[in-house]
Amino acid sequence: MRKSVGEEWLYGALQMLRLPLPERQFRFHPERKWQLDFCWPHLKIACEVEGGVWSKGRHIRPAGFIKDMEKYNALSTMGYTLLRFTTEQVKSGMAINALEPLLRSQMWRIPSL
Repeated sequence: MRKSVGEEWLYGALQMLRLPLPERQFRFHPERKWQLDFCWPHLKIACEVEGGVWSKGRHIRPAGFIKDMEKYNALSTMGYTLLRFTTEQVKSGMAINALEPLLRSQMWRIPSL
């Protein structure tokens, strides 16, 4: 699957700050084919970069919005923390400013560090 501009931008910021790198397009559910843009499974932290916010993309159409709600609710019931950002929020630094303290506070929980 092709990565979005926002996803690539955020991944680059994670690398530059030497933060733990996520699994990308991670399938978190044992029965559904749902994927997460970024996931740190050991930390139960997930991040989605929502595309098409201004271009009437799938995520803001009623059917797509409802499917996303189902996915995000399932993720929450599995104990995950989810952060969601638009590409504009990634580019402005808002996303990395929210993720960095969360990841740094949990880095000790990652087995490979």
